[in-house]
Amino acid sequence: MELWYYTGACMGFVATAHAAEGISVKLSPYVVGHIGSLPITATLLTTWLAMVILVLGAFVLQRRLQAVPGKGQSVAELVVGGAYTYVADTLESKDLARKYFPVLMTIFLFLLVMNWVGLLPGVTSIGYYDHEHLIPFLYPPATDLNIALAFALVAMFVIEFAGIAALGALKYGGKFINFSSPLAFVVGLIELISELGRLVSFSFRLFGNIFAGKTLLTVAIFFVPLLLPIPILFYELFVGFIQAGVFAFLTLIFIKLAVAEPH
Repeated sequence: MELWYYTGACMGFVATAHAAEGISVKLSPYVVGHIGSLPITATLLTTWLAMVILVLGAFVLQRRLQAVPGKGQSVAELVVGGAYTYVADTLESKDLARKYFPVLMTIFLFLLVMNWVGLLPGVTSIGYYDHEHLIPFLYPPATDLNIALAFALVAMFVIEFAGIAALGALKYGGKFINFSSPLAFVVGLIELISELGRLVSFSFRLFGNIFAGKTLLTVAIFFVPLLLPIPILFYELFVGFIQAGVFAFLTLIFIKLAVAEPH
């Protein structure tokens, strides 16, 4: 038994259901079309939308920068400056902070916009019908494990690059492959497995939290369509912010560990 739902009976969303059927959860992304043999999914389109919002936002903000900042610019500078100071204090180096703060802030802002765009009215509810089922044009990006894994790969690349750049390839590799003693060799293998395991923890943490939130919202809309979804939407806004912050924070901590001298 299957229910095809369109998220949201409030705030401009549309919710419909087949009364005799139950709720199903679709894990695979919706394929909207193809470019050659490349499938274009609803989550990918939403990711591109988030990119457009970020680029346009950066362009508008850059045009409005003033030598004597107004209230809005002062608040933005205070937030960004505070985040930069925190990164510099954590890495214990302003040089490292200048290198990796742009990446960390980009990860945070990109994930934040993606998560919040996924809650906009029309996302998951505007699309076309294929064999009596709705194929939405837009869908929350982090509910696609491919998107979450892509961010995890980017984070891991930055972490490993930071370690190699700071220590050199041989010294950094010595953290994981060490033949000085049997114990050191075993500890190095454990460190290597732990390093690779971050791909799983990074991707599944993001995917699991956002997907669970989307499912919770869908169930709430199905059973109590007029009242319950509103507080859950505000809660999901908070969750989207927290998940973006946690992802960027963990990337920062792992960079800190990567650049540390082996011992």
